[in-house]
Amino acid sequence: MGRWICCLCSRAADPLMLLLVLALGCNPSTAAAAASPPVPHVKPSYSFGRTFLGLDKCNACIGTSICKKFFKEEIRFDTWLSSHLKLPPSSLLSYSGNYTDDAKSWRLVDITRLTSKYQHDRADKRICTSLLKTKSCSLERALRRTQRFQKWLRAKRLTPDLVQGLSSPMLRCPSQRLLDRIVRRYAEVPDAGSIYMDHLTDRDKLRLLYTLAVNSHPILLQIFPDVEGWPFPRYLGSCGRLLVSASTRPLRDFFGAAPEVAADLALQLLAVLRSMATNDLNYFFYFTHVDAGTFGVFSNGHLFIRDASTLGIIDKEEGSQLIDGQQEYKDIFSCLTVDCQSAFVSCDSIREKHSLVLVCQDLLPKLLTGKFLPPVQERIDAFLQRCARGLGDDRGASKAMAELAEILKPLRSCDSRFAYRYPDCRYSDKY
Repeated sequence: MGRWICCLCSRAADPLMLLLVLALGCNPSTAAAAASPPVPHVKPSYSFGRTFLGLDKCNACIGTSICKKFFKEEIRFDTWLSSHLKLPPSSLLSYSGNYTDDAKSWRLVDITRLTSKYQHDRADKRICTSLLKTKSCSLERALRRTQRFQKWLRAKRLTPDLVQGLSSPMLRCPSQRLLDRIVRRYAEVPDAGSIYMDHLTDRDKLRLLYTLAVNSHPILLQIFPDVEGWPFPRYLGSCGRLLVSASTRPLRDFFGAAPEVAADLALQLLAVLRSMATNDLNYFFYFTHVDAGTFGVFSNGHLFIRDASTLGIIDKEEGSQLIDGQQEYKDIFSCLTVDCQSAFVSCDSIREKHSLVLVCQDLLPKLLTGKFLPPVQERIDAFLQRCARGLGDDRGASKAMAELAEILKPLRSCDSRFAYRYPDCRYSDKY
């Protein structure tokens, strides 16, 4: 009896243990083993640090919509289908990764930062020193105190004055129609289908503002999705300061391609420029800069805009709704990744041929020079030289593109290498 009294007294604070003692006798090791759940076998795994993803900087970040995929290892870098490898260097701007929905089939994705880690760190320091006069700080607390964000908190609708002075080319001359589209299609929050910001929390508003201030690329992918025919890769989500989108190979990889491939890509490039200048929504898209990474090619040969960060938008229906002086407004959000003293470029100075001239100067010569027999090559070279000089004041972009397309169309072939249009090209003049 003394054995039971001693045992019950020692375990009286634990009802479950009392029951186990009565059932098993007073053997502490036996009772403890029965009460403890089995220890699961944990496989070795690489882990995603909050610092690598940028989660430690939220809500001065893009979002968290795809974080679960990272932590469940349904997004892996490069060909990392084994689990013992380390994370890649955080200094890179973009990474190739693998994405899965069922852990069996994997597809390639691009994992990208809004800007380089160096520029992110520099911007973070600028926020602290400019707003709080300290070397380090809570970025969210500092940005919440700004006059601009306080206006965002009070606003029911995203209006032109709320984005005035932001460096993104997309917002240099914003219309209310464009801003409503941003709110209605912002993919980092549940879809409310509303132009009003009632469904955005304070945290959501800061993330949207921060993304627009640093790099509008992910926003463009969200509001002009590929499923509606826009020439952008699919936006899959964001985690911290990394965004995930469908994978493309940069156009630079094709500068040495066979003549028929080069001709095909050049024709697609012209078609993209045409669609961005003339479309059903009456938005005029133009590039402020192009380089060998601006465009990309999917595995089926289809060409898309790989980097939308240098795209400006002019609303041909409403025009800009910024009043005089608002374009020149400057605050901390205006210069997170660019020089605060950078000059404003008026949208009135943008012409229809603007993007075509940039492409003729920087991309088409690398794609088309030295690829074809002399008579055709001479015609191409003459066009590119004329185009790079600006085409002249009396020459429209549409006529110029039609001229080059006429030269290139006979040069491309119809075979399985061009999966995006094969076998349709055998039965349609469109291809």
